Amino acid sequence: MTGEDDVAAGDLAAGAGTARDARSGVVRTDVPARMDRLPWSRFHLILVIALGVTWVLDGLEVTIVGAIGPVLQDKRALGFTLQEIGASASFYVVGAVVGALVFGWLTDRFGRRLVFYATLLIYVGGVIASALAWDFWSFALFRLVTGLGIGGEYAAINSAIDELIPAKYRGRVDLIVNGSFWLGAAAGAGAALLLLDPNLLDPDFGWRLGFGIGGVLGLGILFLRRHVPESPRWLVTHGREEEAERTVAEIERRIEAETGKTLPKAEGILEVHPKKSFGFGEIFDSMVHKHRGRSILALVLMVAQAFLFNAVFFTYGLVLAKFYGVPENKAGIFLVPLAIGNFLGPLLLGHFFDTIGRRRMIAGTFGLSGLLLLATAVAFGLDLFTAWTQTFAWIAIFFVASAAASSAYLTASEIFPLETRALAIAVFYALGTGAGGVMAPWLFTRLIESGQHWALAGGYVGAAALLVIAAVTEWRLGVDAEGKSLESIADPLSKAG
Repeated sequence: MTGEDDVAAGDLAAGAGTARDARSGVVRTDVPARMDRLPWSRFHLILVIALGVTWVLDGLEVTIVGAIGPVLQDKRALGFTLQEIGASASFYVVGAVVGALVFGWLTDRFGRRLVFYATLLIYVGGVIASALAWDFWSFALFRLVTGLGIGGEYAAINSAIDELIPAKYRGRVDLIVNGSFWLGAAAGAGAALLLLDPNLLDPDFGWRLGFGIGGVLGLGILFLRRHVPESPRWLVTHGREEEAERTVAEIERRIEAETGKTLPKAEGILEVHPKKSFGFGEIFDSMVHKHRGRSILALVLMVAQAFLFNAVFFTYGLVLAKFYGVPENKAGIFLVPLAIGNFLGPLLLGHFFDTIGRRRMIAGTFGLSGLLLLATAVAFGLDLFTAWTQTFAWIAIFFVASAAASSAYLTASEIFPLETRALAIAVFYALGTGAGGVMAPWLFTRLIESGQHWALAGGYVGAAALLVIAAVTEWRLGVDAEGKSLESIADPLSKAG
C-alpha cells in the first residue's frame, strides 16, 4: 500500500469511508452499512415517488387499454376486429418481455440511473404515440414500444429501490411501490367511464385522450428523477468507489440537515474486487448453479402471481358481461373497488413482511389466496353469486393476493447478488409475464366464451393450485431476508476472499 492508502484504510477502520488496496485492488467499504442505517427521510420519500409512480401510470394505461376494446372496434375509431385487439395486447406483452431482458442486462452493466431515464422516455414515447395511431399496425408497433419501456422499468426501478432503501424498510416499501399499480388501475377504471362515454366524447377522441394524459404525466416524472442518485452499491462493485463515497456523503449530509441529528456510526465492512462488467457466464452460473433453489423459488412465485392476475383480473370485464349481463362500458363501476382492494393489501400488510418475516408472510399470503380462490371457484360453479357479491369475493382474494404478487417481485430483487439483480428481476418477470400474460388470458377467454359456470370454475381451481404450490415452495426454499443487508442475503460476485 502507498502512504495514502494506509491513511484511507486507517480512516475506514475508524468507521469512515471507502479505501482501495493499490496492490491487490481490493476495495474495503462501509457504503452498504451506511445506507442501511439511515432513518426514513424526505430523500427516501422523493425516491419512492420518483421511481414508483411509473407503476401508477402503468396501471392507469393498462386498465384503459383493457376498456377500449369495444371502442377500437367502432368504425368511427380504428375499426379493429377482435383478433386485432388480442394481437395488439400480445405485442405489448412481447415488448415487455424483450424490454425486461435487454434493459435488465443494461442496468447491471451501465447502472440503474442511466437506464431508468431511458426506459421512462421509451415508455412515455410509446404511450403518446399510441394516442396518434391510425391503423392496426401502427397501434401494435406503438404498444410494442410501450411494452419495451415498462419491461425495462421493472428491472431498473426494483433494483434501484432495493439498493437505496434501508434494510428495515425494504420489504414494505417494495410491496407498496409494486402495489401502487392498482392506484393507477382504479384511476383508469374510473377515467374509462368518462373517456369512453360516447355521450361525452367522440369515440375516436376519448381513448386517445386517455393515452395522452398518461404520457404527459410521465414526462413530469422525468424531472423528479433528477433527484435520484446512482446506486452507491452498484458504483462500489463497478470500480467507482470515489463516486459512491461522494453520493453517500451527500445523502447523509441532507438527512442530518433535515433531522438536526448526527447519524450513528455504521457497523460492517464489505471487501470486493470491483469490475466494470460481469460476463453472462458469471451471472448465469450464479443463478443456475449456486443459487438454483432461489431461482426455482422466484420462478414459481412469478408464474403463480402472473397467471392469477392475467387470468382473473384482466378478464373480469368479460365475466361480468357474459354471466351477469353488465354492459362492457359499465365494468369500471366494479373494477374501481376491486383495484382499490388490490392496493390496500400491500399498503396494510407490507409492514408485516419486515416484522413477522418474509417466509411466513409470503407463504401465508400465497396460501390464503389459493384457499379463498378455491372457495370462490366452488361458489361460482354453483352459480351462487351476483355481479356485486362476486366482486366482493374478489376484493377479499386480491387484498391478500396483491400483497403476495408484490412479494414475488421483492423476492426476485433481493435474493440474488448485486451484480445480477436487475437481470434476475428481468428473467423472472419475463418468464412470469410470458406464462401468465400469454397463456392465461387465452385460456380464460375460451372458458368464459363457453358460458359454462363449472368450466370457468375449473380454471379458477387451476389458478388456486398454482398459488398453493407457490406457498409450499416459499416455505421450503424461502429466504429470511427481513432486516438484513442485501450483501448478507447474497454475497456479491465481486466479494473478496
